[in-house]
Parts: sequence; structure tokens; C-alpha cells
Amino acid sequence: MSVRQLAKQQPASFAFKPEFLERAKKIIAKYPAGRQASAVIPLLDIAQRQEGWVTKPAVDVIAQMLEMPSIRVLEVATFYTMFELQPVGKRHIQVCTNLPCQLRGSDHVVKACQDKLGLGLGERSADGQFSLMEVECAGACVNAPMAQIGDDYFEDLDAASMGKIIDALKRGEKPKPGPQNGRVHSAPMGNFTSLTEDPTKPIPKQDLAAAKAAFEKAKAEAAAKAAAPKP
Repeated sequence: MSVRQLAKQQPASFAFKPEFLERAKKIIAKYPAGRQASAVIPLLDIAQRQEGWVTKPAVDVIAQMLEMPSIRVLEVATFYTMFELQPVGKRHIQVCTNLPCQLRGSDHVVKACQDKLGLGLGERSADGQFSLMEVECAGACVNAPMAQIGDDYFEDLDAASMGKIIDALKRGEKPKPGPQNGRVHSAPMGNFTSLTEDPTKPIPKQDLAAAKAAFEKAKAEAAAKAAAPKP
């Protein structure tokens, strides 16, 4: 695992905005006295959602709020790769290049991103709108290859579908996450071979009536059997 360090250039200060501070306080309140340090991961996440990345001043503020040394907060921030320690784009594209995605063509997905954005891995666009990086493993192997953009997973990608997603983002649209090849969630491609009927379809009333009658009959028979004298 490569060494993860805070960016050399840091903002002068950090403060939670009112709505984010309220969320942070609610999370801290979930833990008993003396156990507030357990909230360090959610607070780092809130700070990242506010700033786009985790800054050194944010680490210090969180340490003060949780009454723990800054180095302990920094240890958590540098260990978990979900925390960005460098400024990233507003639309941060993370392409999985682990083995299952590699076997399914993640190289083509990465190249499509590079061609569309003019960025290399680990780079951010000059306008701050896009950044690109590779990750391992995003945990969506059954839908490989995939990419994460913000909180959304885009799965079953190829170069063409990745290009369409980036074009939509550039137009200010929100592309639909999930499989991009028509697959239903993680189900096999093609027609269903089992559970072919809609499980959410209401049971016809006559079936419900028959089921109720059968239940009452079975209930009566059980009661009669229990009341019958034993030999």
C-alpha cells in the first residue's frame, strides 16, 4: 500500500458549516461519555462532504471535538482510502482496476476517461470540475468493470458507456447509476429462468379467501383433535 500523506498546501482554517455541524453533533451524541472517539470516521466523512477532501485543519477540529490527539485522527484519515487527502474535482471519477475489472476491460474504461477529460490518473482538471484515479477493489466485482462517481456506482461499463456518462456530467446532467448494459441489478443477463412472476403483484382476492378457509378448517381440525379423549 502506498504512503498516504496530507497535501502540502493547506487552507488556513476549517469550521463546520451550521448544517454539517448539526449532523456532527447528532452523531457524537449517539456514543456514551468517554467513547466519542468512535465518531471519528463519520465526522471525517462529513468534513469531506463539506470541503471535498480532508484537510489538516479539519483533522485538528475533529480531534478537538472528540477530545483525542490529532495524530489519532490523522491515522484514521490516512488509513482509509475513501478519505481524499488531496483536492479532488467536483466530479471525482474512481475507476476500479482490480483483477475482475481488469479481466472485463477496465483498461478501456480508464482510457475513455483519459481521452474525454484529458487527464491522467491522479490528476484534476484546471477548472476543478473533474478528477480521475484508479482504486482497488470497489466491491462490485459481479458487475465489473465499474467506476464510482461521488456516492454512485456505474457498473457493466465499456468505453462507449463511460464516454456517455462523462458527456452527461459535462452537460450538468445526472446520469443514471447502476448497470449500463440493461442488466437488472446483479441478475444474470437475458430472460429470467426462475421467479418469472412479479413477486410484488397482489394475490387475487379469491385465493386469499380460499387460503383463509383452509386455515380455519385446519385450525378447527386441530382443536377437535386436541379435545378428543385419549385412549
